[in-house]
Amino acid sequence: MLKESVYTLAQSIFAEVVSNRRHIHAHPELSFEEYNTAAFIKEKLNALGIKWQEMANTGVVALIKGDKPGDQVLALRADIDALPIKEVSGRAYGSTNEGVMHACGHDVHTSSLIGTAQILVALKSDFAGTVKLIFQPGEEKLPGGASLLIKEGVLENPVPEAIIGQHVMPLIEAGKVGFRSGKYMASTDELYVTVKGKGGHAAQPQQNIDPVVITAHIITALQQIVSRISDPKMPTVLSFGKVIAEGATNVIPDEVRLEGTFRTFDETWRGEAHQKMKKMAEGIAESMGGSCDFEVRRGYPFLVNNETLTQEVRAYAEDYLGKENVVDLDLWMAGEDFAFYSQAIDACFYRLGTRNEERGITASVHTPSFDIDEKALALSTGLMAYIALKRLGN
Repeated sequence: MLKESVYTLAQSIFAEVVSNRRHIHAHPELSFEEYNTAAFIKEKLNALGIKWQEMANTGVVALIKGDKPGDQVLALRADIDALPIKEVSGRAYGSTNEGVMHACGHDVHTSSLIGTAQILVALKSDFAGTVKLIFQPGEEKLPGGASLLIKEGVLENPVPEAIIGQHVMPLIEAGKVGFRSGKYMASTDELYVTVKGKGGHAAQPQQNIDPVVITAHIITALQQIVSRISDPKMPTVLSFGKVIAEGATNVIPDEVRLEGTFRTFDETWRGEAHQKMKKMAEGIAESMGGSCDFEVRRGYPFLVNNETLTQEVRAYAEDYLGKENVVDLDLWMAGEDFAFYSQAIDACFYRLGTRNEERGITASVHTPSFDIDEKALALSTGLMAYIALKRLGN
């Protein structure tokens, strides 16, 4: 009976959820600048009679209390920020904010959680306890909106015993969801390196200290952190995606700047690796007559899905969707600031399939052509509502 009620409600609000998603998609805002998005969320919550409060400036947190007596509290999270990406042209609901795009599906997450709130309000008489809705800013930018919300007390007053989040996945067909218990997503640190030497004419290398050559040695040597120092059983990634040496064909520059990322799944090893990278890079530069400034900007921790909670939520998903529509996930070396919640309380972060190959909806997140099969929006609202209702002991 509950499943049928949730499903019927999800279908009844489907057109509205699609409209909300398209509005948010057309009006993206960068991390910690989501003022209009927050105002839109507040407007929708007001219409539902849900009280809310601001947190972390552009975050919105609200409570829905069931009519039955109970003290359990469950948090549901959606992120609301967009990315500095120029969207492909020609979409009716394309970005109207030049150079900013919802290329990671946060428009989906936000509109879905609003829809879930609609369902929960309609079924208030069917559950006990409280659902805490978290519309979180700044997932895409350090230090991560989750860390700021936690510092401001989002996991207090009332204290949730668990938190659930969902995220689009263009590798999974629309109509399906994916789960993984235990460690799921990697910690993410940003590396900013400046290698200094002595520039000059490229035809007279003996008079210079070539930072380009020093940098080449550093980049190559640092891969030993992964191949020879890291435990082979511990997934670890070290990549440099930006190298700037502003010389010329016949000019050796004074310095080279590098930017990269380090990712892994163990906090102790993470800290050790930071020190080893810094020491190795500085030592190589010094041995070749130069110097190196090696900065590590510590990012998000690794994301861990509580095994008991995830198994429970997966069972609810199989009940709601059918086992054939629930798939296993592999380790994912990308990062997510939902990890901050997962390090603080029991958490489950699952994937929402959005792919439709027949319609050409296959582009990866963080690309100008990313889009979703919007039929996923009926599933996303209904499933999260069903999980909350089952978790709170309908």
